[in-house]
Amino acid sequence: MSEVRVQVGSADAMQHLGEQLALLLDVGDLVVLDGPLGAGKTTLTRGLGAGLRVRGDVSSPTYVIARRHRSVGGGPALLHVDAYRVSTQELADLELDLEAAECIAVVEWGRDKVEQWSSDRLAVAIELPTADPDGPRLVTVVGHGPRWADAPLAALGAAR
Repeated sequence: MSEVRVQVGSADAMQHLGEQLALLLDVGDLVVLDGPLGAGKTTLTRGLGAGLRVRGDVSSPTYVIARRHRSVGGGPALLHVDAYRVSTQELADLELDLEAAECIAVVEWGRDKVEQWSSDRLAVAIELPTADPDGPRLVTVVGHGPRWADAPLAALGAAR
């Protein structure tokens, strides 16, 4: 298991972190995002989309549950899932895990709901360490499984 913690001071910095994270991702990778409302999960995913060069605006899929953004550069597609309003069983019924194997999957609110999709995954926790909703965030990225054992996650710490 590898881990890195990054302090992020702005929405632009959160998006940049997502762009840097995109450089480490490949088809079949699963990224599970956790954090309170307004922490920056969608902003980070927007950066992932920019880094992956996907079509369309990356926005919260809260009411549609999932959006698939195809690459404009021939790279992998981005499957962006919002699991806030759905149960683990409902996610299983949608068979998003099958689609996730063909692209890069990012699941907001996915903790304790999608870990069975892959033993190789990145868990990204975004914390608001102060009472100021516009204050800095602390982002912890933890790699699980052999895929992430030797991954250069520490490089994300320099991505500000």
